[in-house]
Parts: sequence; structure tokens; C-alpha cells
Amino acid sequence: MPISTDPLSLRMAGTYKSRYGRSMRDERMGKCPQYGGQPILTQIVKRIYWCRRHDTMGMAKYDRLLYVLNLLRSRKSLNAARLAEECGVTERSIYRDIISLSEANVPIYYDNGYKLASGNFLPPLNFSFEEYSCLKLALESSPLEMTGHNANLLRQIRAKVDAGLSDVTKRKKRTAPDVTHIDIDTTLARENAELFYADIEKAISEQVRLEIDYETIEHGLTHRTVEPYFMIFRGRAFYFVAFCRLRDGFRTFRIDRVRKLTCTDDHFVRQSGVNARDYFDDAWRLYSGESMEVVIRFVGSAARVIQSGQHHPREKVEPSEDGSIIYRVTVAGTEEIKRWILGFGDRAEVIAPASLRDELRLVGEYLISTYNSD
Repeated sequence: MPISTDPLSLRMAGTYKSRYGRSMRDERMGKCPQYGGQPILTQIVKRIYWCRRHDTMGMAKYDRLLYVLNLLRSRKSLNAARLAEECGVTERSIYRDIISLSEANVPIYYDNGYKLASGNFLPPLNFSFEEYSCLKLALESSPLEMTGHNANLLRQIRAKVDAGLSDVTKRKKRTAPDVTHIDIDTTLARENAELFYADIEKAISEQVRLEIDYETIEHGLTHRTVEPYFMIFRGRAFYFVAFCRLRDGFRTFRIDRVRKLTCTDDHFVRQSGVNARDYFDDAWRLYSGESMEVVIRFVGSAARVIQSGQHHPREKVEPSEDGSIIYRVTVAGTEEIKRWILGFGDRAEVIAPASLRDELRLVGEYLISTYNSD
């Protein structure tokens, strides 16, 4: 077995020679004679569990060791610098991790990059190629890729999945083309979302108040104390719903419009019945307001668009004999549905409420005065 001459590799080579002198049968079965023929995975778990109980290894390092293992199983010729970049730590930390894994009886050696002497000490995942493709698509298409912390978790999950695939699935994976791609449309300012996402998530879990400087469309920068309840990706961005002490009510905050955020030590008691499942029931998309029924008549191509799919969970669609559509929906606030209606131009007419008809009439008068050829 070719071994590098760097000090760490020489030390590991000695460890491998002393600890892994075993038969080919034991090598294939991933067993270590020095420990009574127990599987190497058992030794890894025992080693990590002992370290955690004796407070010599934090949870971050425990996760990193498993991540390094999966990287070595799924990729070839990874050096310390590349492993450090993948894990977000220094090369010195990677050297210590490699030694820890070696001491836990993981057969690692160096040959133009770190490699595992045996690929059989962790059981393969029983994913069919179709199951793997579906999971891969879901992971790669998740909006959580835009949140920093969760993006790293998704990357680790993909590495674990790739490392544990059966040989049959791995072979098919190498030759199969990417059939489906999901591109989630987003207007999120990624840098701000990554900056505050983890702090908001922590505040929700620990039920502590946040002090935020928030940029609103109508009022500009405001300072608020809020009690966060949940985060949600809705429309094209991440939002969090919180009780705002400035407005004395629940508000929806777009994460990338937060300019400054501080987690306080003040805990709050959650109100019952506020959850992501029900909160937006009456909203057209995101924002709330006075609940009212909106009735719209659609004609021509707009009528066909309405019939082609669902636009709101509580909508009612009534076809007419002349081919038009009567569309009914109860929404909390009309600002968002007004924008949607305007997108249909002269193929949509609001029948009720009268207040929404008046708002659209004013928009129409403005358009006429602005674009009048005279």
C-alpha cells in the first residue's frame, strides 16, 4: 500500500500496521481481530460515545468526524486543505480529526489524498436509483440552500446519502442524465437571510424576544421588539411571523429586510393557536387585513387560466353558459389580490366588493391620464 512520507501519514501508517494486521476475510467483513472480531463501526461508535461522555469531544466535532468519514467514502483524493474547506475548519483541526478516526480503528491511509483502506465498515443505504434521484432533487431544490446554516446541513446530508449508496445505485448514478430540475423563483437578498436566519430560529426555539431594526416598504426603518413564532418560505422569500409590541399585534416580517437583530434574554409565553398551518388561511398570499368576499368575472383566456388550476385553497369557481367564469374567494385584505387581478387586464372585472371596484377604477384613471396620447 503506497504511503505518503508526511509525519501524520507515517504515524497513521504505523497505526494501520499495528492495529489492522488481519486476514483478508476480516478485511472484507470490516472486522478487527484486536477487538474480538467486532465490526469497526462498533469501535467507532464506542470511541465517540466514550469521548462525549468524558467531555473530550463536543457535538460539533462528533458531527464533523461522521461528515469526514462520508466525504472519504464518497470522494477520491481529498487532502487536508480540501477537507478543511468542506468542514469549515482549519487544516490543524482536520489533522486531529484524522488521528481521532485512526485511533477509533478507522483504516485511513494517505496516497495522493486521504483514503479508506476498507469501504465496508458502514452499511450501504438501501435506496433504489429512483428513490435516490427523488431525494437528491428535493435536497438540491430546497430554498433552505439560501439560509447559510441549513445550506451546510443539506450539503452534509447529500454527502452521507452519496456515501451510503449501494454499488448498483452508484453505477447507475454515474451514467444517468439529470432529468428534472426545479428552479425556485426567489427575490431574497441572500446575504441578509444568511446573516439572521440562525438567530431567528434560535429565538423561536427558546421563546425569547428579539430587538430588530426593520425596513418596511411604507414607513422605512423602524425599531421593534418582537416575539417570533415561526418561519416560513412563502411566495418568493423567507418570512417570520411574530407578535410586534410596537403595533400590538401579529405581523409578518421578511427576513432579508431585517437590518439589525439582537437576541434578548427576555422570555415570552406563546399564545395558543398561532401556527404556520392556519395563519395564512384567509390571506391571498402573505398579508392580512379585513376579511371580505371578492367576486370576479373572468372572460376569454383569463377564464381558461382560472379553470386550469387552483389559485387559493378556499376559492369557488362557477362556469357560465357564455364561457365566462365567476370566481369567489374570501380573503383577509385586498392589496395582494388587487395586484393579481390587474395582471389579467381587460379580461377581469371585479363585481364585489364596491371598495375594491373603486380602487381599481382609480388605477384605471391613473393609467389613462399617464398614457394618454394627447
